[in-house]
Amino acid sequence: MTATLTPQPKRTDDRARRIVLLPDRPVRPGDRDTVVGERLPVPAALLAEGVTKRFQVERKKPPVIAIAGVTMRLDRGEIRGVLGANGSGKSTLIRLFSGLLTLDEGRVEVFGHDIVRDELAVKRLINRVSVDAAFFKKLSPLENLAFAARLYGLDARRAKRESIEILGRLGISEKRVGRPIEQMSRGMQQKVAIARALLTSPALLLLDEPTTGLDPRSKLDVQGFIADLRTTHDATIVLTTHDLDEADRLCDRITVLDRGRTVVEGTPTELKALVAADHGGTESLENVFMTYTGRSLDADVEEDADDDTTERR
Repeated sequence: MTATLTPQPKRTDDRARRIVLLPDRPVRPGDRDTVVGERLPVPAALLAEGVTKRFQVERKKPPVIAIAGVTMRLDRGEIRGVLGANGSGKSTLIRLFSGLLTLDEGRVEVFGHDIVRDELAVKRLINRVSVDAAFFKKLSPLENLAFAARLYGLDARRAKRESIEILGRLGISEKRVGRPIEQMSRGMQQKVAIARALLTSPALLLLDEPTTGLDPRSKLDVQGFIADLRTTHDATIVLTTHDLDEADRLCDRITVLDRGRTVVEGTPTELKALVAADHGGTESLENVFMTYTGRSLDADVEEDADDDTTERR
């Protein structure tokens, strides 16, 4: 698809209005340089404008455009899903938002802080979980989390208590937190990665396919915890995923990428209704995915598995 479409929601309830119209914050006592009754703009939890990233793959060839002019805004407490086929730029976008990659064009702000000019302030507000998290494999989950706590200057005793609590909520019992990471399953390791990110109480959590490869029970544990996180911590979350049911269940809005560009954006309900009305078929995110990326999710997952097999060979 070449056209970019951003359907406007028809809902008028408070939740939809908060997401779509980006409301202002009422003036509070102590605010300066304001007139009583006026409203001050609330900084977006995440604001990306014209974000572009290129990679020079071969010296004599033009650079490959991984992300091309992506613009999005997330309000505090929003969960934004990012969907796209393999190679669409989802993980690159997460790395740009987290500061792991530098922008070629555009700007990104986190709660009003520019990720380039205010790098340290931004790092205190965000954390990231990727599909292949890195650990000190000889150390236990508790030791890995203790190390993270020291990096962020957290009190050691409090960090230990909270680590055990978070790990427990994710299904890792206290008797298993002393076992070396290398002896744990892939699903358990991913839960530890999420616990490590949550330990720092990030205002913006970037989740790059956090449930990929997990068994059904572990996937439900993680999905439930993500849903609870917004309620308990007022966290804003960007979630890339291949699981369309997961996106439908968790996300307030969804951005679909194709070849590094935003091709459509809206709530899950809007997107499903829009595609069914314009292109026929059932109201499903699978239908949305196929319409705007030109491929089925099953083919995309199979290709990913083939790539993994080739790499192992």
